[in-house]
Amino acid sequence: MPRAHDHFHGRHYNAERTTGPVKALNPTKRYLVADKKTLNAESDAGNAGKESRPGDKSPGVAYVWRSRDNRKGRHALAISVDPHKHEATKGPRPSNTYHQTLRGILKMFVRYPVWDVSYDVAFVFTIGSIIWVINGFYSWLPVLNPSTKVSDWAGGLTAFIGATVFEFGSILLMLEAVNENRSDCFGWAVEESVDGMLHLTHAHNCKHAHAQKGTFVKQSSKSLGNDTAESPGNDRMWSWWPTWYELRTHYFFDIGFLACSSQTFGATVFWISGFTALPPILNNLSTPAENGVYWLPQVIGGTGFIVSSILFMVEVQPRWYIPAPGVLGWHIGLWNLIGAIGFTLCGALGFGITHPGVEYALTLSTFIGSWAFLIGSVIQWYESLNKYPIWVDQKIERLGQRKS
Repeated sequence: MPRAHDHFHGRHYNAERTTGPVKALNPTKRYLVADKKTLNAESDAGNAGKESRPGDKSPGVAYVWRSRDNRKGRHALAISVDPHKHEATKGPRPSNTYHQTLRGILKMFVRYPVWDVSYDVAFVFTIGSIIWVINGFYSWLPVLNPSTKVSDWAGGLTAFIGATVFEFGSILLMLEAVNENRSDCFGWAVEESVDGMLHLTHAHNCKHAHAQKGTFVKQSSKSLGNDTAESPGNDRMWSWWPTWYELRTHYFFDIGFLACSSQTFGATVFWISGFTALPPILNNLSTPAENGVYWLPQVIGGTGFIVSSILFMVEVQPRWYIPAPGVLGWHIGLWNLIGAIGFTLCGALGFGITHPGVEYALTLSTFIGSWAFLIGSVIQWYESLNKYPIWVDQKIERLGQRKS
């Protein structure tokens, strides 16, 4: 039996080039300059007749470990120049180009990896957000146009279903958080031929659970490769909940885990409002009871969503006060923050619903919040299907020079 602390073998806590937005918490990002392996003999023979060109020195390349990517099964790579603008480099285009973005959008229509918990999280939240958008229409339109007739069941039932779907998505989010990869796994093959040509390709021997169709049942990561000897804890099976040792030594200091926990807490409390929104319950509540079991859970649950969204944004930032608009995860957190504020504002305004204009404001805040959640969920869906991001970062060249 592996000891509890084996789960943390090879962590990034004291590694070089490791950063995090909050010093008191675990690091969230690490650069590791890639070692360029020589291609096999057949490739070398094919390139032997080519002369090396002095001006075509291969660019610097670095693997990028990020805590969010690690949960999502993504493998990031940073390169000092665009591979398609450098004659000595062969590889995919940077992920932020129009071509790669369109390819990523296309994947959303043709790929359905239901065994990937990150995909499930994104898809479930997208479905839940669509339900909340429908609820927003049912709630806001009758206030905007009083001649519009909508049954009480339309708003109440969609609220209950939407809250239930969000709760299910939050449970999946927690499972994702406690099943992040347990060792260095970068997912890229960086190889150099004898003529100096640099080749960047995807390596599929990583040990992330996301690629394994059996992980929800019994999959052991030791079956995903033969190189787990250096990390004894890698043979741990799919985990439904971490041990107390893992919680107090790692997860309580992990921004992503704290964000997921806040999301789950918020969704659980918010579900109470979804349940009490059903007409047989809501229509028979006194004003104090309605405030306590309908509006108050919306405020508490929405606050949990706000905290979660802020933590998800901070997780991908270089410093807690510096935004990171170049990272998908940051935009997901931003849109979810807007949605969370809308839902929280709805609950807060509900305490004064008898005053003129308040009903319009609270239904509008729900409508806007549901659309914001939908946008964030769709971006997360896109993120879950694009496992190999690559971008240009000029400082990688300096990291390579420092290493040499």
